[in-house]
Amino acid sequence: MRPLVHVFTLSLFLFSCARQPTLTAELAPASLRAVNLEETLSQRDELMMAYSLTSYDAQNKAVAVVNGGWGVQVVKKGQQLDLQGSGPAFARPIALPIPRNGRVVASLILVEVDDYERASQLLDQVRRVHNIVAIPVGLLLTAVEVLTPLKYVSAGLMASGIGLKLVDRFDTDDLLGQSSVDLREADLRARKQPLVRVPVIFTGQHLRDSYRYELSYDIRLKTAQIRPIDK
Repeated sequence: MRPLVHVFTLSLFLFSCARQPTLTAELAPASLRAVNLEETLSQRDELMMAYSLTSYDAQNKAVAVVNGGWGVQVVKKGQQLDLQGSGPAFARPIALPIPRNGRVVASLILVEVDDYERASQLLDQVRRVHNIVAIPVGLLLTAVEVLTPLKYVSAGLMASGIGLKLVDRFDTDDLLGQSSVDLREADLRARKQPLVRVPVIFTGQHLRDSYRYELSYDIRLKTAQIRPIDK
């Protein structure tokens, strides 16, 4: 099973050279619709999401990362979840300042849970570091290779102190889909658009059954600051 990977790049040019307040990008999952399920026998899927924001400076060096998680949530065929409402399906947003003349990469993965206890253990650790800024390590230090959304999320969690054994549990058999959007600070200022909505469709094959999930997430632009890097 090979999940569909979505990568978006915004490319515009900034003409204004005036000094402006630092932009902060906020990633907020918006909605999820289960068109077809992976587990057709049980008529329900147990899902979790993990997502991250990684910032790069003007020299294309990763300088900070924040992480978030959602789930474990049971869904049935045809069900649509409001991830920004006040109900149990609410997905907490994460935010990160964008360096001057730099960029931020928003990444998200959707996973079908086979082992509830194992997934809950991972999510508990993700919640402990939710939206806490960490210094990137490993793959995120340089941008010499194109990273998949899964690699961004995994490296971000490792940078926040979550062990490799837990992160490795995002195996490809459970991965329903992954998505990234690469946003450059200059492009965002030129667009003067406070919200970027990213719609994605995750499809794939599991045994004889085909699944389809329709997901959307928002990138909101703000000037508010978040927690500083812990030292």
